[in-house]
Amino acid sequence: MKKIALLGRPNVGKSSLFNRLSHKLDAITSDISGTTRDIKKSTIKLGDKEVELIDTGGLDDSTTLFSKVKEKSLQAANDADIILYMVDGKMLPDDEDKKIFYELQSLNKPIALIVNKLDNDKQRESIGWEFSSFGAKNIFFLSVSHNYGTKILSDWLISLLPKDDELILEADDDLSLEDMLLMDEQLEEDRSDDIKVAIIGRVNVGKSSLLNSLIGEDRSVVSEIAGTTIDPVDETIIYNEKQLTFVDTAGIRKRGKIEGIERHALHRTQKMLENADIALLVLDASEPFKELDEKIAHLVEKFELGCIIVLNKWDEAMESYEKSVQNVRDRFKFLAYAPIITLSALSKKRVHKVNDLILRVYENYSRRVPTSKLNEVIKFANIKHHIPSDQGKLVKIYYATQFEIKPPRIALIMNRPKGLHFSYKRYLVNQLREQFDFEGTPILLEARDRKKEQDEEDQ
Repeated sequence: MKKIALLGRPNVGKSSLFNRLSHKLDAITSDISGTTRDIKKSTIKLGDKEVELIDTGGLDDSTTLFSKVKEKSLQAANDADIILYMVDGKMLPDDEDKKIFYELQSLNKPIALIVNKLDNDKQRESIGWEFSSFGAKNIFFLSVSHNYGTKILSDWLISLLPKDDELILEADDDLSLEDMLLMDEQLEEDRSDDIKVAIIGRVNVGKSSLLNSLIGEDRSVVSEIAGTTIDPVDETIIYNEKQLTFVDTAGIRKRGKIEGIERHALHRTQKMLENADIALLVLDASEPFKELDEKIAHLVEKFELGCIIVLNKWDEAMESYEKSVQNVRDRFKFLAYAPIITLSALSKKRVHKVNDLILRVYENYSRRVPTSKLNEVIKFANIKHHIPSDQGKLVKIYYATQFEIKPPRIALIMNRPKGLHFSYKRYLVNQLREQFDFEGTPILLEARDRKKEQDEEDQ
């Protein structure tokens, strides 16, 4: 798959072009310089071919943080097959832009100069000659916000992609039709093993460092400046034949401190959590837990995710292991099912254990208990501790059945579903945990009326 990298200085419209070409609102756009700080990737279609589009952070040396962003952006250009360098057409050509463009030309790859923010032909004619000093063989005048000129750019990109007869396919003449169908089935099964893992926590607890350690490269920009990550950053690795997709979400602040583009980031983070399977809740072991940690942890409960609690910065821990774990259990009682792992993302100490833990939690998150075994446990639990009556009337569970996974959802078919007290539900959940391995996953019980169930079956 061909890779196309978008480069340019801050606030020239790279993220807007990324969204326009991908037909998604994947990258956050803003008038604030330096909104994009991490590498953002998306698989898009140009014509009938798939390509990987890479949106990079703005090229700026003004601060230590932005110099790191620039370094990653230039690395993305080095790895790409096609380079699009974007400048602001409403500004005079910048010498630093020219210098970077000349360096990129030396990579001997297809490269185009994109002059953005030109809304009409008159502007193009009046300013166009100014940009001839770049010596660009391919130059495109655009207004991304008005979708002006993007079609010509798309056509040029399509012309650089391999034609069908250029594709090399390796065929095995000995494969039968049955073998090929079986391979398709296995492929579908493999696709179902795409485990989506969201890394969540308040600002500056080490989420980006953890992502970098998990994937083995500097994928996210890491800085001492709180709130470096704004766009959720995602990266996929294969581990033990499973596909793990990590999303490093934006750090969350107190509501009163959320400003400007961070409001978009918070909304995007919540959208990411809607599609996630497991949350890595990152806490800072070097300082006391805060109320905000607890509020963020409640997002795990809200989105019904599997969960692993990560005590990061363990090499600077302020308490012993036993005391720290007790503090977590006391503060986050609603995540009592979540395993706890201590590590140091920066030194990578114990990070290698996280992927195995993810696979174990995902297996439990996807666990389906046979109906017969499920009812054995419910029946035994009922004998051991009878269901309290509802205003003097008998409450019965006729049978239980699991109707969903990720997370496990179990229906309790009853005579008086509204009479089942939440404390008895909690008791049943604990009984299920004792009999089956549900570590890391919530178990959701849903009381249903038997008469209503029968009426629906008869319809």
